[in-house]
Amino acid sequence: MTTQQTGYRWIGQSMKRVEDPRLLTGRGQYVDDITSPNMTYAAALRSPHAHARIRSIDTSKAKAVPGVILVMTGAEAAQQTGPLPCFASPPVTQYCIAVDRVRHVGEAVAAVVAESRYIAEDAADLIEVEYEPLPVVTDPEEAIRSTGDAVLHPERGPNNIALQRTLTFGPVDEDFAKADVVVRRKLRWPRSGAQPMETVGALASYDDATGKFSIYANTSMYNYVGWLMAMSLKAPAHKLNIIPTIAGGSFGSKLFTHKVPILAATLARACGRPVKYVEDRIDNIMNCDNHGSDRIYDLELALKKDGTMLSLRMKVIDDYGAYLQFGVGHHGNALAQLTGPYRIKSAQVSLTAVMTNKGQQGAYRGFGSEVNNFAVERMADAAAEALKMDPVEIRRKNFIQPDQFPYKIPTGNVYDSGNYEAVLDKALGMADYHGWRRKQHEARKEGRYVGIGLVSCQERSVFSATEFWFWNHEPGFALTSSPDSVDIKIDPTGKAFVRLHAPFWGNSPETVATQVLAEQLTIDPVDITVTYADTDSGLPGTGPGGSRYTVMIAGAIAGAAKEIKEKMFKVAAHLLEASESDLELRDGRVSVRGTDRGMSIGEIALQAHYFKLSLPPDFRSGLDARYTYDHPYTTLPNADRTDMGVFYPIMGHMCHIPIIEVDIETGQIKFLKYVAVHDAGTVVNPMTLAGHIRGGTVQGIGSALYEHYYYDSSGQLLTANFADYLIPTLMEAPENIEVGHVVTPSPYTEYGIKGGGEGGR
Repeated sequence: MTTQQTGYRWIGQSMKRVEDPRLLTGRGQYVDDITSPNMTYAAALRSPHAHARIRSIDTSKAKAVPGVILVMTGAEAAQQTGPLPCFASPPVTQYCIAVDRVRHVGEAVAAVVAESRYIAEDAADLIEVEYEPLPVVTDPEEAIRSTGDAVLHPERGPNNIALQRTLTFGPVDEDFAKADVVVRRKLRWPRSGAQPMETVGALASYDDATGKFSIYANTSMYNYVGWLMAMSLKAPAHKLNIIPTIAGGSFGSKLFTHKVPILAATLARACGRPVKYVEDRIDNIMNCDNHGSDRIYDLELALKKDGTMLSLRMKVIDDYGAYLQFGVGHHGNALAQLTGPYRIKSAQVSLTAVMTNKGQQGAYRGFGSEVNNFAVERMADAAAEALKMDPVEIRRKNFIQPDQFPYKIPTGNVYDSGNYEAVLDKALGMADYHGWRRKQHEARKEGRYVGIGLVSCQERSVFSATEFWFWNHEPGFALTSSPDSVDIKIDPTGKAFVRLHAPFWGNSPETVATQVLAEQLTIDPVDITVTYADTDSGLPGTGPGGSRYTVMIAGAIAGAAKEIKEKMFKVAAHLLEASESDLELRDGRVSVRGTDRGMSIGEIALQAHYFKLSLPPDFRSGLDARYTYDHPYTTLPNADRTDMGVFYPIMGHMCHIPIIEVDIETGQIKFLKYVAVHDAGTVVNPMTLAGHIRGGTVQGIGSALYEHYYYDSSGQLLTANFADYLIPTLMEAPENIEVGHVVTPSPYTEYGIKGGGEGGR
């Protein structure tokens, strides 16, 4: 690892994760571990059709099963619960149970509540549904031409185009006219998904005396947009309390999992008892609302004959499936790093987002930016091939240079810092790239096929809210805030309590919070406890996603710690009869600089809690602070969208070099070496960051070689279980993914941290 800034005690240490002891000993509480007195269980009946009208539903046999408490159809649910939250503009109507039409295989058409999940599942099988099949669309190019009954949402218009728009940044036509060479490619990125070990679940209860819902859920964003669930439930926002549980993995897929909690709450209100609903694996694969991107690209890259990249044209069809919960926010992510690490001066993107009879897209590691990396790097290789240049040198020639940061790309986004050549050179050295080129040549003589790949690409981090809506013709709810919060309390003995306002979902928020607060207050990490707030007590918390949370909670903790230090200095200055300007905080003590006079944090805390009359008159008892940290640097897009503003400026960078051998008879691939060098700014915890990188890399291998949601022409998902949907195991992963770092601190964040949670995919 390149040496980062010195002088930190805890920042930069490979401290073991604070979360691990309870998780590794089976003491973590996931949503299915939560129980409640008088609890019931729910199951859903799901459509076998990809597109059909619901003509009738007969629930009488299911209701007659002993132990069944409630059977609810979509029409009955819609009488008390409205459409699900949707960030598209105009919104696409979706209910927790389909009302009059199903739009993909696996969509719920009824729900059963029973004394056990077994009874609920058996009863659901007895529900009789009459369907009227409708034309099915699974080909995204065909979806553009759909008419009549093949249109999924006729109330939105006469076709299946959800959004069509062209954005032009800079003099694209002029730059193409100046080009010596134009490289063209048509590329396909197929649909896959996150596959966390734990599916989506919720335990909901309803108190009819107070009219209040309580929901245990493994979703994120509950302290950001959780109130939208209350709107769907037709309840005032203060009548809903969302209580976070540990998430058994997410990879983005639990960003805002509103449908399952709303369904559980709807059923709980109707039956008068707590209801637990946890998806089974097939539910999750078919109906999780979080499939990954599914794109067809037509790309053109304009270059001079010396390899200088001038301009990029991109036409993309994106298959969003049956609904549009996050709008086309995936392409906001793409615009954040549209031109990659290169000095491309102009670009144009023509997006056609279509709707088909598949499960809908949601958040999956990269949220669309990883697909843009794929497209740009494929074009870099195509350009090298066309110009007969070394793929390393064409990249090096076009890199943004270190003295050009902060650097504004054509879309208007700003890259904060970087040294892309240093990352490349470190990766080349770690991989022995030139040595492997020689070995590759020799292997070919022996009839062996060794392949050497190289990508240099971006990892945007810390999203701003403007990307949620700036693609829309009509912005809709054009929010601009995406904050995160903490509250910190020092108890009378000097121990610290941190409360986060977003969940644990497989990342390491408690570890990060512990290391940052230990650094801020110069205390031992063992003296820090981290907990999580529910929505009743929560402050604004956008939460993890978009590789943002380490940056954001570091900023929030620094802000709260500053307030606590000010209070400690006020107490210590008064009791030590010294000026605050003469004090320093070191090793958990506030001391008069240059003397041995001082007080420990515990001694100060005791005074702050119990001895008000010994302190200045304006001192408020206690030693605590609440702090909300806003996005460190974001601006609005302009009206004509020729400049999208600054919305993802904390820009990481990576270079990956896989070296493989291919058996040309069987197609089997063996990894001979894999090197990944990243710039994630100042590294808080090298061990956990390396875990993110290695995990993301294996997921990337899965996306490239194994994982694919295959739908046939009738809309049936052929890979709806792990026998057919292939996930790489340790046997398919490289034996050792060698991780290196180059550190260019961000000028905009606390400690210079950048995000690093999605790199590798």
